Amino acid sequence: MKTKQLHYFSGITIATFVAIHLTNHTISVFGADAHIRFMATIRHIYRNPIIETALLVAVITQIISGIKLVRKKATGFFEKLHIYSGLYLAFFLTLHVSAVLIGRFVLHLDTNFYYGAAGINVFPMSLFFVPYYSLAIISFFGHVAAIHSKKMGKTYLSLTPTRQAQMIFAFGWLLTAIIFYGLTNHFNGINIPKEYNVLIGK
Repeated sequence: MKTKQLHYFSGITIATFVAIHLTNHTISVFGADAHIRFMATIRHIYRNPIIETALLVAVITQIISGIKLVRKKATGFFEKLHIYSGLYLAFFLTLHVSAVLIGRFVLHLDTNFYYGAAGINVFPMSLFFVPYYSLAIISFFGHVAAIHSKKMGKTYLSLTPTRQAQMIFAFGWLLTAIIFYGLTNHFNGINIPKEYNVLIGK
């Protein structure tokens, strides 16, 4: 299978999981308990050796194939967005997947709402984690928007492919704000359970 095909199929696999994952985070606007309940439900789907192994292989394949496909020269906003968002996602996935595995198998923590929200809600760690997570969500939608602008050849409801891509990218920014609204208890901050203090240096 060619590099582009590997990148495409691994990307579809990851995008499917990311869509579910971001839905989970969006539900946090209704509170940490709602987030945890939804996660407990969907874990029955993806937390098994077969699915988790497939996701891990997809992530590794996506990173390696994506780096191979990077062009040195890019023209136009969406071409550049495609490259830079892809590079950031490769960086983020490497760190994020590693952090989740360390949390589960080394620190023996439940990598739930509090595992992700700890760094966001505690200063000065928030100075790193807020842009770290924000750029990940924005980069995901930027990457999708860039691909859409290239692959979509039809105009819908008077919206050109470029305009459609711009709306996808704009939605990514909006969803980022909504997710952070939830993960910070409506910007009021959250109390981190003591078992997660190891994540915030306490």
